[in-house]
Amino acid sequence: MTTEEMISKLDSIQGEAVAALAQTERVEDAIQVKNRFLGKKGQMQDVMKLLRDLPNDGKRAVGQASNAAKNAIESAYLERVEALEAAEVERQLREETVDVTLPGRVFTKSNGNPLTLMEAELIDLFQELGFEVADGPEIESDFYNFEALNFPDDHPARDMQDTIMLENGHLLRTHTSPVQVRTMLAYELPIQVISPGRVYRHDFDPTHSPVFHQIEGLHVDKHITMRDLVGALKAFVDKCFGVGTKMRLRPSYFPFTEPSAEVDIGCIFCGGDGCKVCSHTGWLEILGSGMVDPNVLRGAGIDPEVYSGYAFGLGVERIAMLKYEIPDIRLLFDNDIRFLRQF
Repeated sequence: MTTEEMISKLDSIQGEAVAALAQTERVEDAIQVKNRFLGKKGQMQDVMKLLRDLPNDGKRAVGQASNAAKNAIESAYLERVEALEAAEVERQLREETVDVTLPGRVFTKSNGNPLTLMEAELIDLFQELGFEVADGPEIESDFYNFEALNFPDDHPARDMQDTIMLENGHLLRTHTSPVQVRTMLAYELPIQVISPGRVYRHDFDPTHSPVFHQIEGLHVDKHITMRDLVGALKAFVDKCFGVGTKMRLRPSYFPFTEPSAEVDIGCIFCGGDGCKVCSHTGWLEILGSGMVDPNVLRGAGIDPEVYSGYAFGLGVERIAMLKYEIPDIRLLFDNDIRFLRQF
C-alpha cells in the first residue's frame, strides 16, 4: 500500500468512525465503536502495521495523518458520550420520580482491603531499594511457567504447584516467576525487577488460598553473589518489620535457584521467646530465595560464566497476616464489612 493509499484509508476510517459514533444511542455502544476503530485490534492498528514498509518521508506523512484521524475520532467519541449522558440525565428528570424528603445516603469511606494496602506498601518498599516493576499474563504456557524455570516434564516439584490446566498446553500461572523469564528474554542486562500479581494453586486451608498474590524479585548482573542477596533481604526485613529484626537463611530447594534458602525472621509477636504463632520456635518463615540456577540463565540466552543473579519470592497474604495479625487467610477474601472497617 502506497503512502497516498494509506492516507486515503485513514481518512476513510475517520469518516466511518465519526458517522458510526453519531448513530449510537448508548454510551456502551459508543465505547464499542471506539474500540472497533482505535482498539489494539482495531482498523487503525491494522493500517499502521503496514507503516514499516514505507520510506521515511512516507512514514512521517502517514503518522501525521494517523494522529489527526485518532484525534478526530477521540473528539467525536467524547462529544457523543457527553451528549448521551446529558440525554440520560434529562430522561431521568422527566420520567423518574425523586422523593426530595428522603434523607441522603451516607457513604462510608474505606482505606481499602488490607491485601491491597500490603501489596502497595511492598511495591513502594522494593522500589526504594532500586527494583522496577514488571508485569506479565496470568494465563501462561508450560514453557514459561515450568520448562524455562528448570522444571522438567517429569519433575516431582510440579506436583506441589498443581493448578488449572487450559487448552493448548496453557495454564493459570502458579507463581510470578514467568515474568522473570520474559524479562530476561526481552530486556538488556543488568536487570533488577519485582513481579507482583495473582497466582493459582490447589491449596486451601486457614493459611493457604487457591488464589493468592506474590511479589518475586530478580537481580541479574555481573559479579552478583549470595552476599548481595542477603543484603537486599536484610534491607527489606528492616524496612518492612523494623530495624534490628533478626533474620536467618535456611538451606532449601527450588528448581530455579541453586543454592536455595528459606528466609526466617525473629518472631515479631514474642520477640523470639516462643509462642503459638511461631510454633514455639522463635522464628517465622516469610519467603524463599536463592541464586538463579545457571540452567535458567542459559535458557534465557544469558552466559552464566559472565552473569549471575539472585531471586526471591514472597506471599503478600502471609506478610499481611503477620503485620495485621490476621489469623485466617480467608478473611482477606470474604469481603466482610466488619473486618474491612478495621483498616
